[in-house]
Amino acid sequence: MKAITDAVVTAGALMLALICASAQSADAPNPHFPPFEQWKAAVLAGDAARLGSFYSTDPPAKVRVNSLSHDASADLDFWLGLKARDLRTEVVRNEARHGHISYIFRAQVEAATGAVLNVTEDQSWQEQGSGWRLIDVERTDSPPLEQPANMKKDIYPANADAHAEIRQAEEEAAAANKRLLLVFGANWCFDCHVLDLAFQRPDIAPVLASSYEVIHVDLGPDEQKNADLVRQYEIPLDKGIPAMAVAESDGKLVVSQKNGEFEDARGLTPEALLAFLNKWRPVR
Repeated sequence: MKAITDAVVTAGALMLALICASAQSADAPNPHFPPFEQWKAAVLAGDAARLGSFYSTDPPAKVRVNSLSHDASADLDFWLGLKARDLRTEVVRNEARHGHISYIFRAQVEAATGAVLNVTEDQSWQEQGSGWRLIDVERTDSPPLEQPANMKKDIYPANADAHAEIRQAEEEAAAANKRLLLVFGANWCFDCHVLDLAFQRPDIAPVLASSYEVIHVDLGPDEQKNADLVRQYEIPLDKGIPAMAVAESDGKLVVSQKNGEFEDARGLTPEALLAFLNKWRPVR
């Protein structure tokens, strides 16, 4: 019996290793993850029983839709209700993270009505028994901000010295009557890439340029890096990232977010981001 158990464990570990290897790519995420392809086929076939079998029941799959929590039926009903004629997907991430496969895709869906809907879905897949199940899903319908096609940009260089960058930014902010905008995050964070794209929008970039010196503070793969800065600027990491703080040119904290306001950047509106930046820009 022990030999059989050991063989099953070894086979499972080998399967995970193979899938993890296929999930990595030097240039772009590998779109080929068989459980997702089977999930997608069930969506297009309108096969409710087959589609439902992909969602974990023990523990129950967690689902968030446009930042609101639901059970698995919210995702099932959405995809089945569309009666999709076509489902074009573009993979943003396909990699192993903390014992599961993180699979993020952007989709353009043609519903039976002819309507076309843009969707971003973040799926966490875990091997359970003889198959793979969805344990966590975060879906954003018609996202207001541009969603990244990949996560290759090095927003948070590993060799950056955040303390030195803050000192330099303080000098530049003092000379130009600006404030500091500290953006805490990490390259693995999808929403950090969404926020970075938002910063480049023509309605947002001028506000940043005229009022702030922006410093990206890297939290590293396990959110342990620059812990002293997290404490100094009162960043509640339990609320998620990205997280932002505004400080005066002398480093004195003006405000830090307390409730994960930017953690779900993928569903954030440009108006909400502009409101924050305009509210805390320096008075002149």
